[in-house]
Formats: sequence, structure tokens, C-alpha cells
Amino acid sequence: MSGLVTIGESLALVYSTRTGGFDTVGDAGISFGGSESNVAIAAARLGAKTTWIGRVGDDAFGRRIVRAIRGEGVEVVATVDPDAPTALMIKDRPARGRTRVVYYRGENAGSRLTPEDVPAGSLSSARIFHFTGISLAVSEVLARTVLNAARDAKAAGAAIAFDVNHRSRLWAEDSARAAYLHAFALADIVFAGDDEAAIAVGPGATADLASRIAAFGPGEVIIKLGERGAYALEGETVCQQDAFQVEVADTVGAGDAFVGGYLAERLEGRDLAQRMRTAAAVGACACRGDGDWEMMPTRRDIAELIVEGDPVAR
Repeated sequence: MSGLVTIGESLALVYSTRTGGFDTVGDAGISFGGSESNVAIAAARLGAKTTWIGRVGDDAFGRRIVRAIRGEGVEVVATVDPDAPTALMIKDRPARGRTRVVYYRGENAGSRLTPEDVPAGSLSSARIFHFTGISLAVSEVLARTVLNAARDAKAAGAAIAFDVNHRSRLWAEDSARAAYLHAFALADIVFAGDDEAAIAVGPGATADLASRIAAFGPGEVIIKLGERGAYALEGETVCQQDAFQVEVADTVGAGDAFVGGYLAERLEGRDLAQRMRTAAAVGACACRGDGDWEMMPTRRDIAELIVEGDPVAR
């Protein structure tokens, strides 16, 4: 069994290594990112068996992405597209404590992933299948691919996890809302920021947002609240998890880290409180350095964080 299977776009990343916009700063590093591959790496570092399915360009960035994800112990099923480049994101820091991300993803390889690129066997063996709202927004063919995969995985007995991960630059809220509600009805586990949940089900208190999403069918709803922690509803059980206090370098990727930690613990059969505690710890660790995935913690890292001090971010 492949514990966790994810499908989505991974992008090359060029990021500033010091404060200042790229209009004045020339110091940069090269890496990659992508919500679904970030989740797969986060879960793999905690010992979960994970698979990432995607499409990359026949270029240096595409080869780098495939090699790096495999190097993290994730099984990679990647179609190499000779006719489209790997997508690119640029991340700089125009001011201390502020991060700015710009995407160059039009007609890229990741957006061209088709149902034929997804091996049937990879879905039939999954225990959890995970996808995000980014895949629903990037292109029609990618949206069709992940939704078909989710339905096939669900029919084979997998739990379906969906993270809203709203991107306002990709689509209007009205279009996004309809897609999110459709995904909620398909999912067993839903993750959303409180602002993202409000796009789908209207504004309200955190508990109300979770209850409204649960009414569409998911048995587990997790509302991510950033530095305020997270709230979870599983049936009649409620869990409020505080954030861990860390020195923050970069918050990009923290939400994916949270999801990866939660799903890894779910695969281990942990109860809701433990899933949420681990998820919060993984998300906090991811904020302590540059890059989308490089600071994803091991279980030893999590143990050290928990021992270090008060887990409440004030």
C-alpha cells in the first residue's frame, strides 16, 4: 500500500537570500516548491510512505524537481513534457518579515497533466489521496485529472483529503466557491484557512465554518488559523490546537507542512489530538528557514521543539 498519494504541480523556485526586492537585490538561491509535493515530503520525513504524481518540462528545473523529491524518499511518477517548460515562481523579501511570491505558470508542463498520466495502480493502493484547490484552478485538464483520480481512489477505498489552498490570482471567488463545494462533497478530510473557508461557505466564527463544511460530507474538517493555531472537528469531537512559538524566517510552505504532519499521523492511526499537535509542530518547524520544504522536520526535530518550551504563540 502507498500510504499517501498526491497529484499536483511542482514549480522551480528562485528566491532572494537577503532582504530587498529583485529590482535591487541580485543574491538568489534555487529550489522548487508545490503544495502537493511539499505535503508528500513533510509526511515522508515523518516515516510515511508517499507518492507524488506530476508533470515536468524536459529541462534542468524539471530534472532537479524529480531528483530532489525522490531524494526525500517520495515515490515519483512524473511525465516529462517535451513541449512545455517547468513552471517557475519567484520569491523575494521587499521588507523584513514580508515575503512576495510571483508565479510564471501559464501553459506550463504541470498544468498539462492528463488522466492518462496517472497510473491506475497508484490510486488503487492508496490509503489517502490528497489534492488542493490550486490544481482545480491552474487548468481545466489538471482539475479534471485530480477529480477523476479522487473519485477512483475513493472507489478503491482511500480516504480523500482536500486542502482549499485558495489562490486569488488564479480565479475569481465565485468560480472558486463552486469548485470548493464540489470538492467538499467528495472529500473525507478538508483543510482550509478561516479566510478560505469563508470564501466557500460564508463568513462566520471558526466553529461555524467547520460545521458548515462538515455538512457537505467530510468527517474531518480542520481550520488553519496561522499564528493562532488550528481548530478541528471530527464528528462530535472538537480539538483546538495552539501554535508553537518559533522564530519565523518564512511562512511559505507552513500550511502544506501542517497538512503533511496531520496526514502522516492519520496513517499511523493517531487520535485527533495527536494529529493536530504533530501538524502544528511540523508547520512551526517549516517556518524556521528559507524554502518551501527544506525545513520540514523529522520526528526527532518535533520532539526537540515540543521539549524546548511553551507551544503557545502569543
